[in-house]
Amino acid sequence: MKEYIEERAVEIANYIIDEKATVRQAAKKFGISKSTIHKDVTERLKQINPGLAKEARKILDRNKSERHIRGGLATREKYLHQHV
Repeated sequence: MKEYIEERAVEIANYIIDEKATVRQAAKKFGISKSTIHKDVTERLKQINPGLAKEARKILDRNKSERHIRGGLATREKYLHQHV
């Protein structure tokens, strides 16, 4: 694996852990696709730093379990600000 990809994977994982960020937030911050973020953190990072990969995975799993709540809140906000 190329060195810059390894560095990126570690940097992304640290960002996700520090900010408790979602894949979407990380993708926006680093200017790469959500699928690349996901692959870096779930696959590539396991080979580079398994401990860091495990920590980042916990955050991603928590975000995944809460996403229906965030989606519902976003929809609620949308309709609260709509003028009929």
